[in-house]
Amino acid sequence: MQRRARRNPSGKGSGKRGDEPRERAGREPGRRSNRLPLLPLRSDLVFPQTVVPLVVNRPSGIRLVDEIHAGERLMGLASQLHPEVDDPGMADLYPTICVGTVLKMLKFPDGSTRIVCQGQTRARLVGVVQTEPYLIAEVEPLEEEEERGVEIDALIHHVNRLFQGMVEQSQQIPEELQVAAMNTREPGRLADLLASSLPFSIEERQAMLGEVNVRARLELLGQYLSRQLAVLELSTKIQEQVGSELTKAQRDHFLRQQIKAIQEELGEGESDNPEVGELWGRIKDADPPEDVLREAERELERLSAMHPSSAEYSIVRTYLDWIAVLPWAKSSKDRLDLRRARKLLDEDHYDLEKIKERILEYLAVRKLKRDMKGPILCLAGPPGTGKTSLGKSIAKALGREFVRVSLGGVHDEAEIRGHRRTYVAAMPGRIIQGMRKAKTNNPVFMLDEVDKLGNDFRGDPSSALLEVLDPEQNGTFHDHYLDVDFDLSKVMFIATANVLESIPSPLLDRMEVLNLPGYSEEEKTLIARKYIVPKQLDAHGLAEGDLDVTDQAVRTIIAEYTREAGLRNLEREIAAVCRKVARRRAEGKRKAVTIGPEHVHELLGPPRFYRELADRAGVPGVATGLAWTPAGGEILFIEATGMPGKGGLTLTGLLGDSMRESAQAAMSYLRGHAQALALDSSRLGKTDVHVHVPAGAVPKDGPSAGVAIVSALVSLFRDRPIQKELAMTGEVTLTGRVLPVGGVREKVLAARRAGIKTILLPRHNEKDLAELPPEVKADVTFRVVDTLDDVLPRLFDERAGKPREPEPAPPPARRARRKKTEDVQAERPDPAPRRRP
Repeated sequence: MQRRARRNPSGKGSGKRGDEPRERAGREPGRRSNRLPLLPLRSDLVFPQTVVPLVVNRPSGIRLVDEIHAGERLMGLASQLHPEVDDPGMADLYPTICVGTVLKMLKFPDGSTRIVCQGQTRARLVGVVQTEPYLIAEVEPLEEEEERGVEIDALIHHVNRLFQGMVEQSQQIPEELQVAAMNTREPGRLADLLASSLPFSIEERQAMLGEVNVRARLELLGQYLSRQLAVLELSTKIQEQVGSELTKAQRDHFLRQQIKAIQEELGEGESDNPEVGELWGRIKDADPPEDVLREAERELERLSAMHPSSAEYSIVRTYLDWIAVLPWAKSSKDRLDLRRARKLLDEDHYDLEKIKERILEYLAVRKLKRDMKGPILCLAGPPGTGKTSLGKSIAKALGREFVRVSLGGVHDEAEIRGHRRTYVAAMPGRIIQGMRKAKTNNPVFMLDEVDKLGNDFRGDPSSALLEVLDPEQNGTFHDHYLDVDFDLSKVMFIATANVLESIPSPLLDRMEVLNLPGYSEEEKTLIARKYIVPKQLDAHGLAEGDLDVTDQAVRTIIAEYTREAGLRNLEREIAAVCRKVARRRAEGKRKAVTIGPEHVHELLGPPRFYRELADRAGVPGVATGLAWTPAGGEILFIEATGMPGKGGLTLTGLLGDSMRESAQAAMSYLRGHAQALALDSSRLGKTDVHVHVPAGAVPKDGPSAGVAIVSALVSLFRDRPIQKELAMTGEVTLTGRVLPVGGVREKVLAARRAGIKTILLPRHNEKDLAELPPEVKADVTFRVVDTLDDVLPRLFDERAGKPREPEPAPPPARRARRKKTEDVQAERPDPAPRRRP
């Protein structure tokens, strides 16, 4: 028997959806069309001769059901192509529908209606002729094409066998369905019954609904049953292999294996985690070393075996993300143009010749030897001298990225080396974080405030820096979080510090120290005119012609409102002037303003500092010493007074041990050399001496005040004042030798700022005078001394006050070892200014 062509409107199974036309130009003879109300179904499908419960929510559907139930008429039950469509039309419905009736209807308080429908016959949807109040469609009934013979019997037997196999494998098939299938003899009815009751997809069911040929429908049913049976058998096999007692992790793995087996059986292939593939691609693009790549591959294998909801998944995922973003092989190209680098450094900073020369030397060597390791520099100097901004200028001159990490107050070693991944919220240390921020493996890396590192029970960060700042070791820097080596040998490390004494010796030994000294008043004036004033004008919305700050006004601000080696307070005071001028302009006063020294007090208030030299000096027992502080140099007054007693010594002024010992050594020297110094030894034995250093709330320490203490005591016992414009520094021994001290530049600048004209300096510090600005050497006279025998003749002014008593000649031995005193008077410099930021 010849059968007709198979119709399949679903697009799956035996053909494409839509092989039955929606609009027919002409109808076949003998076919009639009917108009029926149409009820669209979102995700349900009704077969002929089956009873199905349905939920109706749409207002149009509820009205349709009400009228159908009241009139006991037929209606069309059409499945939607897309369940989310609220108002379906002809294009949104499958072309094959089922004509059915409503057996029962129930209304619920939520407004929905539950109905029980019974399918009657198949029909083809021809078109929609009415949309309001509900759909009315023109349909054509479809007649089944039945066949009889051995092939049909074999297909029925095959379908029943597959169905029984599913019953044995699954416990979800109800017994009523088994009984109904067993008692159904008609082939078409059996196919519709199983298709409506088994867990097939809507597309598979629609394919069977659209197939009018019974034989073809049974063949489709056999295919779908075979696939479902294979899935059930594979699931049972996996369950038997895994076992009955499973932990949560094992259960997750089992479910994934089930999904994988089902996908393979369906021919869809293995579905890899797209996130794992994306991570692996990023890691390979980063081009890490082979050992890092192996570690990443091992972690990726672990990640692929984890469920995304597990706690460890995010830990491994974050670790691999760090591996992927670090610049293992990405370097920025150095700009090795020495002239350009010199120009950039000069534009950004005034003077600092030693540091600029060191950077240019590095560029020159880098130009000749491309594989040289990065230098480890330490910029040391008072606050506000431009250490941090100099690092940025170096990076700009080299054409590299700049990264700054502040180490002030860091106490935990993990801040440098990172936390181990076993800890909660573990992360890499600041070095690796900085490399991620730089995105290149050769940035200029600034370790700011390295002298302010601390240590406690969590470790010593300065010890962890030993590996970072050693060119022989940092090529294999090991961060605890990464647990693999990272190459830091191409990085140019620049550390900054205010004092070097607090830096551990092993760490300081690894760095090349470049000192940034304080600025003189002339240098500050030039820097203010060239850098600070234009910067503050721009920051306060002022044009260049709106405000003119004269050099005399800047000098007044420097002398009376700031007392520092750097420039921060000067910049703040100039900013205050700019703010007041900006307010005037905002109030409508548009006239250009010129700030002279007479306007400074009006804008900034009374002076904050004054020169104490005139008030303190000129009194017997008072000497002017020089002190160094992290913020620059200061003058220090040593006051001594005597009272009747037994030769005791009292020291006040919050002095440290070294300064107390210097005072005791000075007193011992006077008592041991009273005759040579023309002092009354009996008076020394009957006088209690009190030595005080003013500013008693400020701690003071160091041996460099030894010369000043001896001078104050000699002035006290000779009852003669020391020259007003004379200051001194140097450590004193019990034999009267004057030893060298540090911080000469800062001390000299402080003395000049206070109006000192003559300074007594240890001979071994004469070399430090070369670093002084020419204008300072022109204003100050330096007298170098070897012993106290060279100091004492320079203390008193022979032309004023009490006539000087003749000093006895020193012993022959002392005369033999005393060297000739030299007065060092610097030549006047070229007035051309040096540049500094």
